[in-house]
Amino acid sequence: MDFNLTEEQQMLQDTVARLVRGEYSFEKRLEYSETDLGYSAEFWQHLSELGLTAVPFPEELGGFDGTGVELQSVMTELGRGLCLEPYLQSVILGGGLISQAGNGSQHEKWLPGVASGELKVAVGLQEPQSFYNLNDVQTRAENSGDGYTLNGRKAVVIGGHCADLLIVSARTSGDDRDASGLSLFAIDPASAGVERRTYPTNDGFKGCDITLNNVKVSADALLGEVGNAGEVIEYQAGRAIAALCAEAIGVMEEAIAMTLDYLKARKQFGVPIGQFQVLQHRMVDMASDLEQVRSMAILAASVADNEQSDERRRVLAAAKNVTGRAGQFIAESGIQMHGGIGMTWEYSFAHYAKRLIMINHQLGDDDYHLEQFAALLATAD
Repeated sequence: MDFNLTEEQQMLQDTVARLVRGEYSFEKRLEYSETDLGYSAEFWQHLSELGLTAVPFPEELGGFDGTGVELQSVMTELGRGLCLEPYLQSVILGGGLISQAGNGSQHEKWLPGVASGELKVAVGLQEPQSFYNLNDVQTRAENSGDGYTLNGRKAVVIGGHCADLLIVSARTSGDDRDASGLSLFAIDPASAGVERRTYPTNDGFKGCDITLNNVKVSADALLGEVGNAGEVIEYQAGRAIAALCAEAIGVMEEAIAMTLDYLKARKQFGVPIGQFQVLQHRMVDMASDLEQVRSMAILAASVADNEQSDERRRVLAAAKNVTGRAGQFIAESGIQMHGGIGMTWEYSFAHYAKRLIMINHQLGDDDYHLEQFAALLATAD
């Protein structure tokens, strides 16, 4: 197979790389993270002006009809800069849920804004008790006149504090962990009964817990059919997993490069510590893990937009497992070889290590996806 990017795909990646390299220094990232917004509004505007927020959307919305491969190019470069902007949450996951589950009028109402970057979407699928099971939903949506009343809580909604639109899962029937009976609702964050508690996450993003207290929405807030959102959520979570694997490539490349530079510069017993064979072997192991992740991320990107199947599920589970395990190893090995400076807040490596750990835990860690992969293999047999 030819894994080389096409001319258009390479131009896309080069565009994002230049933008990140020119405008997203580590020092600026620290400043953005400490603001109330939690990211750079100016950088987000530049992403939209270059059409990058429209990559996965159809041409009639000003998009590129981009696939998982194009999104991989974007996410890898955003990962290289540890960018804080809600690209994954708003463009890939939020836009994907609207595209798949929404009807024509909902597409016209929201997707142009998402594609232009003017409408920022946050997605609440997880709850305090759900761990990594997106079917474990206790938030309830009850029929109320010509609409619905929602009650429940969503946990760690990245970007939820500043979103213009919230998309949440709620149970309209069935028991708490049933795959059936789930529905998706689009909620105005300013609606009565919506409470948001914002806090910093370990990797510098802004998390948000959202509480819904008798939140009333109209019938047109429902995305898709009542009770049939489980498959939509699973499919779009798969696209987000492929994007996370792509982001991890950029994070790992920078982390490994910093570690190698440190081994060349740091001296012990009068020689650079990079001359010590045991550290050379560890660097080889880190580089080997990176190449495994790169291969699995390419495979995940190639199946991200395929129709749902057990094969697609297996590939995405395997990719997330390999990415999470490698990310944990690279983060821990890099800190060990850096010594104390590897944990210093002012040194960028610590932040790359934190992001790798958090990528492992987003949408299921390596152990969770290993179990998913094994279960799918057992079913296939």
